[in-house]
Amino acid sequence: MVSSSLLASNIGQLVTNDPARDDLLGAIDDAAIAVSDGHVVWVGPAADVPGEWRELPEFDCEGAAVVPGFVDAHTHLAFAGDRADEFGRRLRGESYEEIMAAGGGIQSTVAATRAASARELLTTTMPRVERMLRAGTTTVEIKSGYGLDRDTELRLLGAIAAVDDSLEIDAVPTFLGAHTVPIEFAGDGDGYVTHLVDEILPACAPYARFCDVFCDEGVFTVEQARSVLYAGRQHGLEPRLHANQLAASGGAKLAAELGAVSADHLDHIDDEDIDVLRAAGVVAILLPGVSFSLQLPQARGNDLWDAGVTVALATDCNPGTSNIETMPFVIALACLEMGLSPERAIWSATRGGALALGLEDRGQLTPGALGDFVVLAHPSYVHLAYRPDAPPVRAVIKRGELVAG
Repeated sequence: MVSSSLLASNIGQLVTNDPARDDLLGAIDDAAIAVSDGHVVWVGPAADVPGEWRELPEFDCEGAAVVPGFVDAHTHLAFAGDRADEFGRRLRGESYEEIMAAGGGIQSTVAATRAASARELLTTTMPRVERMLRAGTTTVEIKSGYGLDRDTELRLLGAIAAVDDSLEIDAVPTFLGAHTVPIEFAGDGDGYVTHLVDEILPACAPYARFCDVFCDEGVFTVEQARSVLYAGRQHGLEPRLHANQLAASGGAKLAAELGAVSADHLDHIDDEDIDVLRAAGVVAILLPGVSFSLQLPQARGNDLWDAGVTVALATDCNPGTSNIETMPFVIALACLEMGLSPERAIWSATRGGALALGLEDRGQLTPGALGDFVVLAHPSYVHLAYRPDAPPVRAVIKRGELVAG
C-alpha cells in the first residue's frame, strides 16, 4: 500500500480523538495536519505549523471539517446472491427467525456463495468495498461465514485478502465458520461444531486474524461457542462474538469470560452484562443499521458509554439484515435512532472501531498514527448527523495519499 506525505491545511474543524485534549473528540479549530511517509507527524493550529513541515505538498481543505478515517469493525461483505425477496417478506410481517427457520436468511446466501467461483466472489465484493472507501472508511473488517464448508470458507478468505491487496483500504479478515449450522448438519449443531473445529478451522486459521461465533438463540449455544473460540485461540485467532442480538443468550457474558476483543450487537443485555463487559475490557460493537432495517429497538448505547464500556459503531453490511455500506449513515442512525451524541457517535465510528480490531495506530489523528482522515463536505462534524441525506465526504486520505475525492 502506497504511503505519502502532505500538509492538510485550512481545516475549519479538526477531530483528533486525542485523549490528552480536554474534550472527547480533541477538536481543534483552524487546524492543520502534517503527514510524512504515511504517518501523522504534527497536528495543531494552522498558524503554528513548524517550518520543517511547511514545504510538504499542500492539500487545501477549504474550511471543511476533518475527522479520522472511519474504522468499520463488523461487516459481512464477501458473499454472492441477493435477498431482496426476504426484505419484502419481513415488511409483510415475517420475523427474521421465521425466515431463517424456513430456509431463508443466512442459508440462502450460503447456497449462492457456495455456487460462486473465487473470481465471482471477488467481483461482487470489490465494488462494495470501493463504495465504502469513497464514503470515508479507511479500515474495514470482513468476515467469512457464508460458506460453512472448508473450500468455500477458503475462497471467501481469499477474496478478503485480494481486497486488501488491491484497494487502498486495510481489510481485516475474520473467520466466521460458526455463522449458522449448514443444511447438511441440520439438527446436529454439536456435530457441525466438531467438524468445524477438526476440519474447517485448521485450514482457514492461517488466513484470518479473528475467530467469530454467532452465539444466540437458535444458532450456537454458549457451550458450542466456547468450544469454537477455544479452538480458534489454539490456532492463533483472537475471539469475538455475535452476542445477545436475538435474545439474552449469554453471549455477552461468554465474551467477558474469554476476554474477547469484542461483543457485537448486544440488543438484549442487562446491567450485569454491561458490568462484566466493562470489567473484562471487551469492546461493544453496536450496529444501529440492523435495528433500523429490522424495525427493532436499538441497543443501549448510552448506558454502555455511561458505564465506561468502550463502544464502537459498525455497518454490519450484509445481504439480509443491513445493506448499509456507509459509516456516515451509521453515525446518523446512532444519533437519531439510538440517541448517542454526535461526539460519542463519531468517536465510536473512528477510535472505537480501531480498538475493536486491536489497531492502536488509527482512529485518531495524533503524532505516530496512520495518516488516514476524511475531509467532510461540511464545516462541522455535527453535519454527519444533522444532514443524513447530504453527500457527507469531499475527500479521503489514506496513509497520506488522496484515494477518493
